[in-house]
Amino acid sequence: MRKVVEKDFKYIKGDIEVPSDKSISHRSIMFSSLAKGKSIIRNFSDGQDPKSTMNVFRNLGIEIEYISDKTVCVKSNGILSKPNSVLDCGNSGTTMRLCAGILAGQNFISILSGDQSLSKRPMKRIIEPLSLMGAKIISTKETAPLLINGCDLHSIEYASKIASAQVKSCVLLAGMQANGVTVFSEPYLSRNHTEILLKYMGANIKTDGFSVSIEKSELTPIDITICGDISSAAYFIVAALTIPGSKLILRSIGLNPTRTGILDVIKKMGGRISILDKRVVCGEDVGDIEVEYSQLKGCEISGEIIPRLIDEIPIIAVLATQAEGETVISDAQDLRNKESDRIKTVVSGLKTLGANIDETPEGMVICGKTELNGGCELETYNDHRLAMSFYVAGLLAQKEITIDGFEWAGISFPTFENLFAEVKSN
Repeated sequence: MRKVVEKDFKYIKGDIEVPSDKSISHRSIMFSSLAKGKSIIRNFSDGQDPKSTMNVFRNLGIEIEYISDKTVCVKSNGILSKPNSVLDCGNSGTTMRLCAGILAGQNFISILSGDQSLSKRPMKRIIEPLSLMGAKIISTKETAPLLINGCDLHSIEYASKIASAQVKSCVLLAGMQANGVTVFSEPYLSRNHTEILLKYMGANIKTDGFSVSIEKSELTPIDITICGDISSAAYFIVAALTIPGSKLILRSIGLNPTRTGILDVIKKMGGRISILDKRVVCGEDVGDIEVEYSQLKGCEISGEIIPRLIDEIPIIAVLATQAEGETVISDAQDLRNKESDRIKTVVSGLKTLGANIDETPEGMVICGKTELNGGCELETYNDHRLAMSFYVAGLLAQKEITIDGFEWAGISFPTFENLFAEVKSN
């Protein structure tokens, strides 16, 4: 799908809700499928990735149905069944990596597969710790598909070289089925939705700084309301910050400290942003975000903040083009292992638009403030975050742009364009 983007409005203004958190939506389906009883999940994400997770667990014998537009009922006896076919994870790395941890401890053989993009993403990072726990996994190139011969697992103490919520969650979900205490540590704290939700559901889990431990656990069914996804909110926040005259309120956004790195960067850049009505919902920090057009300055983004904003770096790069001075993003080499090589693709796309941006081995350097020219065509490389980031860049450009492959935005945000239409004002 080719999408033409142009600035046919004056500014961004409104009071909106963005789609529910994708990370929590994935986990709510997975964990409630492991609990014995009925779980009710409200405000479930309508993105394609969480739907892939839903379809995987239906294929594993779990009864999952919508009881209203965004409310899902999960009924389970706590036992997964051998699937009748390959488990298709679609484009979702979260689905594949977390399910691998769950399936490694089952008493049947299963195969996890995915689309062309997912099949290129590295799986050694989960195969290694699972194998140390006794898991039997076959993968010809340490990528999908993964053949998992479920078996009894034993606990390990694993020190990860990277801060990755997917690797951490995979090991914890395997550890929840293993004998003994499984301990996982990481160099920085990655997003901790798994730990919060497992604890909320009664798991024997403890956290200590950058380390978390888990023992065999039985989960209690949940009644959960999922907050808005800060990764989805980021595109609207950046648009409001960079388009003169804009002011926006985004309601009920997840403010988990492991996810709010982008808010810290915006404050560091001088952005006018504030949190209203902060509260706790089902163990997660939630609040309303108010943001308005700001004069921004460049900054350095590196170190332990990177895991807290890794998914937002493409849109942060767009933001940095509109900030005075130099913005340096480093320690972000894992961007090369996402749906696309996001260092290379982001830099290439923004260069085409006229941004002063250069690639480095582990990040990028952006010099602003730069006028984005437009009058060009950009490729999404089957990457939903590129599609949405380039859309926002198109709103800033002097001439219209064309985005090839814009349909990939639907992976996480099917209503993206419609919601932007609501806040464009003249």
